[in-house]
Amino acid sequence: MSLKLRQLNTASPDFEAEFQRVLHWSAETDSAIETRVAEILADVRARGDAAVLAYTARFDGLQAVTVAALELTREELKAAFEAISPAQRGALQAAAERVRSYHERQKQACGLSWSYRDEDGSLLGQKVTPLDRVGIYVPGGKAAYPSSVLMNAIPAQVAGVPEIIMVVPTPKGEKNPLVLAAAYVAGVHRAFTVGGAQAVAALAYGTATVPRVDKITGPGNAYVASAKKHVFGQVGIDMIAGPSEILVLADGTTPPDWVAMDLFSQAEHDELAQSILLCPDAGYIEKVREAIERLLPTMPRQDVIRASLEGRGALIQTRSMDEACEISNRIAPEHLEVSSADPHRWEPLLRHAGAIFLGAYTSESLGDYCAGPNHVLPTSGTARFSSPLGVYDFQKRSSLIEVSEAGAQKLGPIAAELAYGEGLQGHARAAEMRLKS
Repeated sequence: MSLKLRQLNTASPDFEAEFQRVLHWSAETDSAIETRVAEILADVRARGDAAVLAYTARFDGLQAVTVAALELTREELKAAFEAISPAQRGALQAAAERVRSYHERQKQACGLSWSYRDEDGSLLGQKVTPLDRVGIYVPGGKAAYPSSVLMNAIPAQVAGVPEIIMVVPTPKGEKNPLVLAAAYVAGVHRAFTVGGAQAVAALAYGTATVPRVDKITGPGNAYVASAKKHVFGQVGIDMIAGPSEILVLADGTTPPDWVAMDLFSQAEHDELAQSILLCPDAGYIEKVREAIERLLPTMPRQDVIRASLEGRGALIQTRSMDEACEISNRIAPEHLEVSSADPHRWEPLLRHAGAIFLGAYTSESLGDYCAGPNHVLPTSGTARFSSPLGVYDFQKRSSLIEVSEAGAQKLGPIAAELAYGEGLQGHARAAEMRLKS
């Protein structure tokens, strides 16, 4: 069956209308989901462990007498690590080492305290401290994601968070050994086999068994996303993630099969994922289309890929690579591949993307697992104002101010003048009392 994949051309008069249809995705959560999530959150907040147990039995088919029975011990995580194959152990450790190395450098670049003294001897600066306790949500329904454990826990660990709590659903009690092994490698302190909105509620409000955290990170289904949105303010959250996205910006020099498979790599996530190719070479676009048609029947998740490509995918011919870069900035994709013989020529033109993958050999999948940078990225155009998950998400900054006697003489009149202008006499007088005359 032939694939109904959109092909657009920026030179066409109807391009803008067709382009907007490709980009359209409603982030509105079903009202029934919102109502149900609100009920679950309120119940967990009121009944704590009892509600967590009830929902875990109902939604995951996992019966337990206490929430403590749902906690995975450090010994269990270690046993899972030792039980997986040597190849899997090696891959986990190699990926973790690269992820940790990248985030250590990130911490050195932006996560350090600093201060200076001005000409009057006053000290001004910034104190950076880690959050006390964070919760990481690891999906566990349709698939298992050990890579998500590494990407959420390791930057928290590098930031210096003293307690990392993991929650992961285990439908019918089936525990994925790679997820448990990843938790061991990444330094997770406590882990609970609880998922869904009830897990988010337990982390946000705390129960007799699950400790309350300061921030919740990690992806999940619509119920998890809705729950994170509801508890924001009680705790911090990383982001509300939409469907996965890839944009390939190609100059026609990369083997078409590679690009076709890169488009598949996001389309296979789910039917709402988006895969787009931008290229000025019409002949090359046709070769990529042929590769897609030829390779699709070989993919185990071909039905999901087909639905994704037909629903939200597109092959777009541009007038030039410069125009392709302009359109890329409008899309602000989660993953952006610059599949070009000279990617560094185009990279300066690219302002908005969650992660930029430079060159034909840099497949997006390497970034998902083991390149080092974080794979938790802004979606749905939010890369215009958001950043990848990082060490900075697990830290907070406090301003440091120590005004000298001489500094108070200089700053006091300025502060008093502005305070009187705002009608705040207490502020003004507090500054004036420190003046010598």
